[in-house]
Amino acid sequence: MTGQQQSPALSVEGLTKDYPGVRAVDDVSFAIENSTVHCLVGENGAGKSTLVKMLTGALQPTTGSMTVRGSSYEPSNTQDARAGGIATLFQELHVVDELTVLENLTLGMEQSRFGFLVKSDLDDRVVQTLAAIEPSIDPSARVASLSVAQKQIIEIARAASSGANVIIMDEPTAALSEREVERLFGVIRRLRETDVTVIYISHKLDEIFKLGDAVTVLRDGKHIATKPLSEVAGRSELIEMMIGRSVFQDYTPRTTVTDDAVLIAKGLTNTLLKDVSFHINQGEIVGFYGLVGAGKTEIARALFGADRVSGSILFKGQEVGRSPKEAIAAGIALVPEERRTQGLFTSLTIRENIPVMNLQRLSNRGVFRSSVELEAAVEYVGKLNIATNSIDKYAEKLSGGNQQKVVLAKCLFADADLLLLDEPTRGVDVGAKAEIYDIIRSVADEGNSVAVFSSELEEVLGICDRIFLLFDGSLEAEVINGPDVDAAHILNVVTGGREGFLQ
Repeated sequence: MTGQQQSPALSVEGLTKDYPGVRAVDDVSFAIENSTVHCLVGENGAGKSTLVKMLTGALQPTTGSMTVRGSSYEPSNTQDARAGGIATLFQELHVVDELTVLENLTLGMEQSRFGFLVKSDLDDRVVQTLAAIEPSIDPSARVASLSVAQKQIIEIARAASSGANVIIMDEPTAALSEREVERLFGVIRRLRETDVTVIYISHKLDEIFKLGDAVTVLRDGKHIATKPLSEVAGRSELIEMMIGRSVFQDYTPRTTVTDDAVLIAKGLTNTLLKDVSFHINQGEIVGFYGLVGAGKTEIARALFGADRVSGSILFKGQEVGRSPKEAIAAGIALVPEERRTQGLFTSLTIRENIPVMNLQRLSNRGVFRSSVELEAAVEYVGKLNIATNSIDKYAEKLSGGNQQKVVLAKCLFADADLLLLDEPTRGVDVGAKAEIYDIIRSVADEGNSVAVFSSELEEVLGICDRIFLLFDGSLEAEVINGPDVDAAHILNVVTGGREGFLQ
């Protein structure tokens, strides 16, 4: 072997990414060996996504360097990454259903003469690559006729045939059945045998131990460890590295919670949710905690009537869940995960945004009362401490934290008895987080109920009275919050471990 062949497939040294007020990746250094499946793990917010975006040229590092097989690697964009031999498979598939398998494999790389497409050796190369990876897929078949797993394999074959030495796979099994997962694992092992290195990102720890050769653990943007999986003492050691010795928790037991159930959900089932049942009490803050693909957002949207599910949802004794309009009328409001696209009218002002879920309060016998709109804006800007120099400031001009407060103000103005908060502090700074937590507590202390759907363990442990643990669309366990809560046990459950596995 030459010296260059013995160099790591990919190495990073001192990689750091800063945003205003936030260090997302903090001085990370590690190397990935050739022809291995190298797993990347960490809680949500650990820095995995930011690191991958730097590896693929989508983001530029603040400081640090990267090398690919011993050569300096400085991608300015994703095209540079592909030229450098690095390809990425995201959770969202990038195939065209209307085209054939072969047309998808060569898409963007076709050769033409006088404006007409011509057959080239590229066609033969991609067909050979596909046959080596998964010979059962017919190159002439329409992609629309294939399963999700087969479409994923097409993307893998396209990356491999383009000459990629490193393929990054981000949660590739999130939408696959157990049988399809086994088939994908076989494909990945065959890639490893053909001198391709796979960086495998997953929250399912059983997959890590089943498939991986080595693992890198990130926590709070920092590199915690890189080691062969043969040297990791099972799930418990990996979980300990992911969460550290302790998880910050400032939860104080609340006295305003009653035993009166305001919402009862039974047997909620759809393409992801699997017979999910729970109840929420009056004045209670409940948490729904899980990682990617666990079903948090699906439950929130089902309760709000945005997605149809089988099963039943009773709110104050009345059946709901058929439409958002019905939910709002019943007293349920949703703060969605995507606040800019789903929670705000960014082209409207703060003053215009706040009343949109309860416009009837602004009219008297059909006559619009601008004075009520003004009073509401002033009241909620003050109550929620929205940082602005004018209530007529456009929502798009606000910071992320203040945009989230405007969405909360909309729900509070709607006189909601149950607030559904999907990732309520995603993308906001530490100061705004603390303020939002105070708002949530004050809403519950007034007798309202709050459901927090979060992928941050620290968040649910800090503010929730009860926590429902989700994995792969199922409600796996219920935890009563308090000083004796075992954070390692919680993470074990939401990464697919058995109840009580950790001692």
